[in-house]
Amino acid sequence: QLQASGGGLVQPGGSLRLSCAASEGNFDYYAIGWFRQAPGKEREGVSCISKRGDNSWYLDSVKGRFTISRDNAKTRVYLQMNSLKSEDTALYFCAADARCWYRLGTLSAVDFRSWGQGTLVTVSS
Repeated sequence: QLQASGGGLVQPGGSLRLSCAASEGNFDYYAIGWFRQAPGKEREGVSCISKRGDNSWYLDSVKGRFTISRDNAKTRVYLQMNSLKSEDTALYFCAADARCWYRLGTLSAVDFRSWGQGTLVTVSS
């Protein structure tokens, strides 16, 4: 069971930290991916972190602005989002699977089996 939290309304240039919490299972067996879906758009992969936290991946448009991290002792994965832009506005989801899955060079939502409810991020002045 995954639960994403930390969304909210922020001005352009601001920051938010999203958290993905797991309530059951062996958290350190799973890679965790962050996805987002804006109104009228397809879900897209934003970032992913390996089981041990030693490998990560980012969507090109968030590189240098977003940082993914995990604390397995606390069964949490975090997505620190800085320098937010209006185009980052979306419903953000976290998902878990045995590894980070990719298709055509991007994180693949269809391959992640466990999903949490989303948290809404709105970037607006």
